[in-house]
Amino acid sequence: MRHQKKRIKLGRKAEHRKALLANQVCSLIEHQRIKTTLAKAKAVRPLAEKMVTLGKNGSLHARRMAFSALRQKDAVKKLFDDIAPRSTKRNGGYTRIVRLGQRKSDSASMAFLEWVEAAQTVEEPLAEDQKTKGTEAEPKPKEKEVKAEAPKDAPEKAAKEAEPTAKAAEEPKKKRRWFGRKSEGEK
Repeated sequence: MRHQKKRIKLGRKAEHRKALLANQVCSLIEHQRIKTTLAKAKAVRPLAEKMVTLGKNGSLHARRMAFSALRQKDAVKKLFDDIAPRSTKRNGGYTRIVRLGQRKSDSASMAFLEWVEAAQTVEEPLAEDQKTKGTEAEPKPKEKEVKAEAPKDAPEKAAKEAEPTAKAAEEPKKKRRWFGRKSEGEK
């Protein structure tokens, strides 16, 4: 029987899966947040949390264990020096998964995997003259006006040419699907 053998296999062999998860954790350590499929995020989360637990231990043996799993010196250094000290007060649950919805191409469920104790970015307050400059910004025109050079003797012809572009600007664009079927508006 396979009791206590739960593992998300992700449709890969063991070596490929191990390398994929290690690379995902290294990317999470480097970028603080990664966008991936929901299944991969759920598979990466336990490994990332184990690495933070090793980082909180801080011993040489823990550092070597983390390196054997991640195989990137820079990621292990950042894990032990930056990420693990931020999580000293927390007893687990170092990561969070934020669902993003479906990917357009294949409808895979997407998610962000990020650290709960993320580094806070401090925004500097703007000076008073910079605040007023930001509020007095000129509104940008929504559509570009194209000036056509019309001959002086043919104003009617220029007016007829301008009419289709005005109608095209008023009508919403019809979207076509990638597989070539007509949309509902084109029937």
